[in-house]
Amino acid sequence: MSTTLRFGPELRRLRVEAGLTLTEFSVALNYDKGHLSKVERGERSASPELAQRCDAFLGADGELQRLVARPDADSRTAESPAGPSRWLVGRRAVLSAGTGVLIDLGLKLGGQALSSVEDPLLGSYRMQFDQLRKLGQTTAPKILLPLLETQTRMVAGLASDARSASRAPGFLLASRFAEFTGWMAQEAGDSDAALGWTGEAVELARAGGDPYLGSYALVRRALVTMYGGDAAGTVALARRAQSSELPPRIRGLAAQREAQGHALVGNEVDCLRSLDRARELLASDDVLNGADPVIGTSHVSDPAAMSTGWCLHDLGRPKASAEVLDREYRRLPPHALRTRARYGFRRSLAHAASGEVEHACAIAGELLGVMPAVPSATVSSDVRRLARELSRFRSSRAVRDLQPALARVLAPAHG
Repeated sequence: MSTTLRFGPELRRLRVEAGLTLTEFSVALNYDKGHLSKVERGERSASPELAQRCDAFLGADGELQRLVARPDADSRTAESPAGPSRWLVGRRAVLSAGTGVLIDLGLKLGGQALSSVEDPLLGSYRMQFDQLRKLGQTTAPKILLPLLETQTRMVAGLASDARSASRAPGFLLASRFAEFTGWMAQEAGDSDAALGWTGEAVELARAGGDPYLGSYALVRRALVTMYGGDAAGTVALARRAQSSELPPRIRGLAAQREAQGHALVGNEVDCLRSLDRARELLASDDVLNGADPVIGTSHVSDPAAMSTGWCLHDLGRPKASAEVLDREYRRLPPHALRTRARYGFRRSLAHAASGEVEHACAIAGELLGVMPAVPSATVSSDVRRLARELSRFRSSRAVRDLQPALARVLAPAHG
């Protein structure tokens, strides 16, 4: 029996076991009763969003989602490690140079701040890194990628040739360039390159005496698997990055990612427990006040709170999700267009799932005009989810008016 034919009977069985009539169930999910009836009879297929919402509401622990194909899933996102390295810095050269660094410094530079060794050229590259990170909020990833790759190569080369006192900070800065390059590669829709560059960031960090970035690489890999719909893989990778010897920020970001993995299958207890852990760890970390480049987002003032809002949506609590996302969205800096687009569309999706269709369309309408300037593969996946959610309300004039702009943003790029 196909998964489509199995989904309906399984949904009905779980609903009946929960003691719910079809009317009660449709009201709870904010879904049309007739549509749900056809899904249960196998006359209509269920969308991934409906499967996720039913899963969370009925506590099915992902069973219903496994019976529905995810159109956004990309089989490449679950592969690890990635294919052949694409970076422009010679791996063998960096590793050999890094070994010399560690020998020269007697293994005493682990975690040394980039700003602790004065080098005018390194300071210039550090300022360039900050500028490129800001530029990433307003520029297409494919435009930035060649520049980021070149800068990573130049900083790593500078570190290889530098005197001992400057080599470790140089490799550490090069690792941040490589990590950011990986993020831009993911935003450009190339998951393989994203994983490859993240791996290169780990090698550069080790050459600089920082043993921690390898654990953050697990968090980045977990983001790739999360967008691929692999909840189990996301949780497993995130848990590996939470050992007690790691810095609080990395552990906090890992706990946050674990929570998102649990939310994908409606596991509310473990999700909220992970969010509490993330909140505690991130609150104890003062990295945003330091001189070094921030690991992870630098534009979201409270990452745990923002993740809580998104997790609540996946847990089938869209009204609560919308409230949290509305509050946290107001705290985003105006210049962070990419970040505002990401969480703005998530706000829109939460309001749409709550039945606040006109408000959802108003939010999305303001953001769709920004998307051509800051294209993003990860944000586009949320826009596709929003389009599917709004398709349930075709009779709404607000939805009909928004459709042309949605279609233009989701149309495949040409040229």
